[in-house]
Amino acid sequence: MKNIATAVLLVSLFSGLPVQAQGQPAAPASAASAPKQIYSETADARAELNQALARAQAQQKNVLVVFGANWCGDCVALDKKMSAGSLAEHVGKRLVVLKVNVGRFDRNTDLAAQIGVSLKKGIPAVAVLKRDGEVLRATSGGELADARNMGDEAVLAVLEGLHARQ
Repeated sequence: MKNIATAVLLVSLFSGLPVQAQGQPAAPASAASAPKQIYSETADARAELNQALARAQAQQKNVLVVFGANWCGDCVALDKKMSAGSLAEHVGKRLVVLKVNVGRFDRNTDLAAQIGVSLKKGIPAVAVLKRDGEVLRATSGGELADARNMGDEAVLAVLEGLHARQ
């Protein structure tokens, strides 16, 4: 029995298969266990912006464009904060949210610059647009770049400040 377990272990090591404690090959990880992709790696950000503006027009809301990346802990934290509690309520009532992937600062940076969002102080960085596409305000000093350590009220204060002028 010991020789069989050793043989299975050796075969697994050379084949690259993961091994469970009992010496049997483990089942491959399922797609469900993969981390959630908040920022699409393949989306056409300009086309999605046009769609978000159309939804905002129909719903009489502004558009919140969030520039971030899946590897960014603060971007993930901001998404979680905006998906639950008082922030989710605030965002849902007033804003259509568009998440734009900046990759490793090698994607959609031209769109961020066009909107007036500076990525130099960190991500997430956001802008609020009127439903006609006019930029109301944008972050420029890394206001949300420490989102994981910000409370809901601090994030809400930043968002309120961005779409206060209408």
